[in-house]
Amino acid sequence: MPSLITMLRRRDGASAVEFAILAPIFIAGLLSMVGYAIYLSASASVQQMTEEAARAAVAGLSASERQSLAEHAVAMSMKDRAFIDPKKVKVTVSGQDTDRYSIQVAYDAADLPIWSLFTYALPATKSISRTTVMRVGGA
Repeated sequence: MPSLITMLRRRDGASAVEFAILAPIFIAGLLSMVGYAIYLSASASVQQMTEEAARAAVAGLSASERQSLAEHAVAMSMKDRAFIDPKKVKVTVSGQDTDRYSIQVAYDAADLPIWSLFTYALPATKSISRTTVMRVGGA
């Protein structure tokens, strides 16, 4: 039977112990990166939809026409978007009385799969909202 000193000097399982210590931290970091990638993809999609709605709404002559054009542009843009549920998108055109108007696209991201991962590293809000301000008549 080996002595206690001989057993303490052995290094046979050092790699397994190091792996057991570092693997959970590495996996948590990986899942956090995946979660943020999904969130940022949805956020970029909402930003792009807002810009497309603003471009389309420039052609509108009245408040209702701008709203209709913006909603149509967002609906057409949602066809190619990953992680975006069309039922959870809201388009608002406001500020019609001035020489500028704003277009806001809001998305309720509560159903994204990221919230079941490590939410400690993700934003606190589960809603993504982007706004673009345009001058009446464009430019």
